[in-house]
Amino acid sequence: MTDDHQTLALLLFSVFVAITLAITTWVSRDRQGSAEEFYAGGRLFTPMENGFAIAGDYMSAASFLGISGLIALFGYDGMLYSVGFLVAWLVVLFLVAELVRNCGRFTLADVVAARMRERPVRIALGTSSVTVSVLYLVAQMVGAGTLVALLLGGEGEAARDWTVIGVGALMVIYVSWGGMRATTWIQIVKSVLLLGGTVTLTVLVLVRFHGDFDRLLLTAAERSGHGEAFLAPGLKYGGDWTSRFDFISLGLALVLGTAGLPHILSRFYTVPTARAARRSVVWAIGLIGGFYLMTIVLGFGAAAIVGPEAVRGSNAAGNTAVPLLALDLGGGADSTGGTVLFAVVAAVAFATILAVVAGITLSSSASVAHDLYASLRRRRAGPRREVAVARVAAVGIGVIAIVLGLLARDLNVAFLVGLAFAVAASANLPVLLYSLFWRDFTTRGAVWAVYGGLIPAVVLVLLSPVVSGSPESLVPGVDFQYFPLQNPGLVSIPLGFVAGWLGTVTSAEIPDEAKHAETEVRSLTGAGAV
Repeated sequence: MTDDHQTLALLLFSVFVAITLAITTWVSRDRQGSAEEFYAGGRLFTPMENGFAIAGDYMSAASFLGISGLIALFGYDGMLYSVGFLVAWLVVLFLVAELVRNCGRFTLADVVAARMRERPVRIALGTSSVTVSVLYLVAQMVGAGTLVALLLGGEGEAARDWTVIGVGALMVIYVSWGGMRATTWIQIVKSVLLLGGTVTLTVLVLVRFHGDFDRLLLTAAERSGHGEAFLAPGLKYGGDWTSRFDFISLGLALVLGTAGLPHILSRFYTVPTARAARRSVVWAIGLIGGFYLMTIVLGFGAAAIVGPEAVRGSNAAGNTAVPLLALDLGGGADSTGGTVLFAVVAAVAFATILAVVAGITLSSSASVAHDLYASLRRRRAGPRREVAVARVAAVGIGVIAIVLGLLARDLNVAFLVGLAFAVAASANLPVLLYSLFWRDFTTRGAVWAVYGGLIPAVVLVLLSPVVSGSPESLVPGVDFQYFPLQNPGLVSIPLGFVAGWLGTVTSAEIPDEAKHAETEVRSLTGAGAV
């Protein structure tokens, strides 16, 4: 990239960072000492504001960079991510949003612990939530590093590493200083920027092809080198039965995982009522749905205009397809339009990453302080002490995410998020659904459901081609690959549900009918909700 690209993009990066730090400083002057203010922003956001914030939390680097890249490289099969990420919101809307808002206070563990023995449930769900959050954070770190490496060309290796470290430092500042209120406003600003940038690129792609979507698809298929196979299932996931099972596994993880993501569930506590939570989800579905439809146009647009070979040459995983598309649509590398559009898109992608990492870090530090720390301590910590622990936890989580982000820098960001979704669907969703809908569910069932999904999911990822056994693996030099699928969801999600059922039916504990009745009434009516 030319000096003009670098200077303008870095200038826009700096402007966004300055704006977000200003928001954080402004908000931190308010009441950040109380747990309700730090974790839930005082529950003062409107459904529209929360809907934009949810969209900002959900439309991550995986969506903007990773999905478009996968579509540019693999055509139809890359679209599974767009479809899966969107369809998942129907599960959230119909099964989770209102009930979680009515039953909980700050974290997922609040919902389950309402009718169980608190300590084992909070420890299990705190552990699971932190694991999911760290996996999700790694994807954002990889996206940030990829952007800067593209911007600085061949000299970008060291800059990529420093960018990952810088993003980690910024997310700790956002969370420690501003809490949920600052994080929410950063996500709203980012949501508007991302949707604006995506609409602009989509319009430019369609104008290039005179509004003829068929011509766009045919040109993409022709440039891909695969012909009509590029527009049909099977290019990435249809080669053999292993890849087909991987396709099913990924689909399950994407559709079921959203309802178990801690940073998404925590957003329902930022509005005053369950009705507001439901309306937030309706707003979010509209925004997210429009965005994912546009990623399909951008993916095929990148294949048709830039070409899969150029995308792969820039980044083997396809993470740079959208910035390269913007460069071409603006008039090419030597044009003013190309420079400006590339810089804007790079800055929007960077804004996306910063906003998402802030939300994830906040929810995971809340799990550490509100669930793990509070349960492992003999005496109940006061709200101010708990908030102080959450701020320290944000630093620790930031360090872990930085280290893993440096290790995983060559993997596709959408693929990494798919792993986080699989763990969330395996460990968090079974216990959440059982506790809301099964009268006889017990504490042992809850603990077994979490660990019965979490441990197999993590172990299967470690034993999969993601970690070892191929040149694209995290550790390419060794081979301890014993599980053939890249995504563990097909095996680990059913195991989570089975473990929860088995733990319950073998438990000597008598279910507390009164607590279940109280939870049921609260979840359905909001009576007694915080």
